[in-house]
Amino acid sequence: MSTQVVEGHAATARPTIQLAEGVHILEAAHTARAAELLTPEAVSLLAELSRELEPERRQLLEARKTRQAAFDAGEVPKYLDRQSEAVQGDWKVAPLPQDLLRRRVEITGPVNSTKMVINMLSRTADGNRADCAMLDFEDSMKPSWTNVVDGVHNVVGAAEGTLRHVEQARPGRPEKAYQLDPNDMALIMVRARGLHLDESNILVDGTPVSGGLLDLALTWLHAAPELIERNKTPKYYIPKVEHYLEARWWNKAFNLLEAKLKVPVGTLRATFLIETLPAAFQIEEILYELREHAAGLNVGRWDKIFSDIKTLRFHKDRVMADRASIGMNRPWMKHYAMRLIAICHNRGASALGGMAAFTPGRDPETRQAQTDKVEADKRWEYAMGHDGCWVSHPYFIGTAMKAFPRDNQLDVMSALDDKYPDLLPQGSGPKTLIGLRTNVRVGIAYLEGWKNDIGCIAWDNLMEDLATLEISRAQTWQWLHHEVTLDDGNAVTPEFVGSVFEEELRRIFEELGPDVDRAAWTQAMEAARDLFLQEDFQEFLSLASDPVT
Repeated sequence: MSTQVVEGHAATARPTIQLAEGVHILEAAHTARAAELLTPEAVSLLAELSRELEPERRQLLEARKTRQAAFDAGEVPKYLDRQSEAVQGDWKVAPLPQDLLRRRVEITGPVNSTKMVINMLSRTADGNRADCAMLDFEDSMKPSWTNVVDGVHNVVGAAEGTLRHVEQARPGRPEKAYQLDPNDMALIMVRARGLHLDESNILVDGTPVSGGLLDLALTWLHAAPELIERNKTPKYYIPKVEHYLEARWWNKAFNLLEAKLKVPVGTLRATFLIETLPAAFQIEEILYELREHAAGLNVGRWDKIFSDIKTLRFHKDRVMADRASIGMNRPWMKHYAMRLIAICHNRGASALGGMAAFTPGRDPETRQAQTDKVEADKRWEYAMGHDGCWVSHPYFIGTAMKAFPRDNQLDVMSALDDKYPDLLPQGSGPKTLIGLRTNVRVGIAYLEGWKNDIGCIAWDNLMEDLATLEISRAQTWQWLHHEVTLDDGNAVTPEFVGSVFEEELRRIFEELGPDVDRAAWTQAMEAARDLFLQEDFQEFLSLASDPVT
C-alpha cells in the first residue's frame, strides 16, 4: 500500500493499492465488485492505453484552451481546407455491418441502473422495442466510482443476456422481477465519457486515467468477446469531440483495443456525436479520421446548444435566446443537421437525429400533447433524411418508430445546396423571465440529484441531464455577463437572479408538499446559485470523478 496525491482535487495524500507496476487504485475504491473487473489483463490494457495515449490527450485539451482563447478574443469557428483529402478524396466508410443498418429509434439512459438497462433493451408493455439502446457513462450518469463499476457490470450482463433485477415487495405492490430476453434485445451501444473527464480513482504513473479510456477498456475486454461470439457488433458512442485530431486520437484507441483481442480492424464500430460548434465545421474531417470504425454521426442537439453558448460566450451580438426557443428550425441548427446528413450519406455512414426529451406527463392531456410533439419532431427528422432518432423514455418508442417506416435512408441525399452553410448561431429571439425561471429550476433540481449520485432527472415533464443543466447555467451566465434586459424589462443582475432562485425554491417546496427534505433542497439551491453566479465561466460542471473516501 502507498499514498498518492490525486490531481485536480484537494492535495491530500490518499491510500492506494498497487495493481501493477505504476498502476494504483485508491484503497477505498478497491471494492469486491471493482476487483472482479480489474483483472491483471484489464489492468495491463488500461496501462497500455494510458501510456500510449495520455500525453496526446493532454495536448488536445490544451489545444481546446488555445482555440477558446481565440474565440473569446473575437474569432469564430471556421471551415477548414476545402481541398484536403478528407473533403475531396473518393473515400467511403467501411461497409456497415448488418446489425447497424436499422437504427430507426435509439433509446438512452444511465448504464448504472440495472432496471433502466433492462427496460431500454426490452419490449414495452405495448410490444414496442427500440432498435438500439445506448448505455450511458456520460451525460445521464454521474461518474461516481460505484456508478462506473455498476455500469460495467451491467454492460457485461447485457452482452451475456443474463441481466436481472428484482424490486422488493412494498405495501400495495408485490415483488417484481425484470429479466432480459437474449433473443429479443435492442442492439447494445456504450457511450464512454468525453475527452475532458478524468477518472480520479485509478492512476497510471501517478496521473488519473482518462474516464473514457477506462470505460472503453473495461467494457471492451469484458463484453466485446461475448458480442463477437454472438455475431453482434461491439458498438460505441463517443461524445463532445471538438476537432478532427480528437477523432484521430479516439481512432488510435480503437486500433489498440482491436489489437488486444486480435480481431480485424473495423470489428469495433463507433458513432460520434457532433454536439459542439467547432465540430460542426469539421464533420467531414472527423468522419474521415474514423472511416475504418465509423458507424455514423449523430446530431446531438442539446449539447450543441450548450456549446454554441460556451464557444461564443463573449460575443455580444450572439447572446442566445431562451433555451426552449432554440429548436432545429433555427437556421444554424437546421443547417448543421442537413450538413451532417449530406456528408454521412455521401460517405456511406448513418446520420442519426436528436433526442425527444419528454417524460410522460401525469394526465392524458399532457401525454397526448407530448406525443403529438414527438411525432411532429420525428416526422420532420425523417423528412430531412435522418436514418433514425433518439427518445429518452420507452413510452415514446412506438410514436417515434412510426415516423421512420424504412430501415434506413442511406440512399437519401440531403436537400442542402451547399455543404458549407452558415453555422454560426444568431442572437435574436425571446429572453424572458419564464426562460430564466426554467434555467433556475433545472439548476436546483439537477444539483439535488447530482449530490445523490444521480445524473439525470425527470423534471417538469422533461428528462434533464447534464447537457440541459449545462445549457441552463451557461445561458444564465451569458445573460449576466452581457447585462441582458429581459423582454419584460427586468435587468438580469446577480441580485435579480438570486431572488429568482429563492422564489423557485419556495415554489418547489409547495409543489413537493410537506414531506420534502427542505434542508437538502436548500443545499441544492445554494450550490446551483453559486454555480450560476460564478464570475468566471466554468467550462464544464465537472472535469473529474470524485475520489472515493
